[in-house]
Amino acid sequence: MKFLMLVYTDDALIEALPPGEYDRMMRECLLHADELRAEGKLLDSQQLELPRTAKSIRKRGDKVSVLDGPFAETKEILGGFNLLEAADLDEALRIAEQFPWTRTGSIEVRPVRDIDLVRDCVGAQRA
Repeated sequence: MKFLMLVYTDDALIEALPPGEYDRMMRECLLHADELRAEGKLLDSQQLELPRTAKSIRKRGDKVSVLDGPFAETKEILGGFNLLEAADLDEALRIAEQFPWTRTGSIEVRPVRDIDLVRDCVGAQRA
């Protein structure tokens, strides 16, 4: 079963880390990710650019709005994601808790829907 691990960080907490601690945490994260990849538990992972580079698009009726930033004012920002393969939610949570970013934000773990089942349900052809 696939799970998406969304990594949220709080810039204030990251900036408050002792010198060199962020780099140590990132090295630890990358090493752990490599181990999970080798075990077949980590399918993909990416780090996102800073929120100031993001745009949000909304369409209401015929009006399309393009806004700077991904969200309303918030302390934590979406910093990246990991796509996991785990037996169940408990295993996915155990994997997520091993990443250091729970100390400088939070990690949301969410099951991924099987898009082929959605296609079948709505009568859309499979690619």
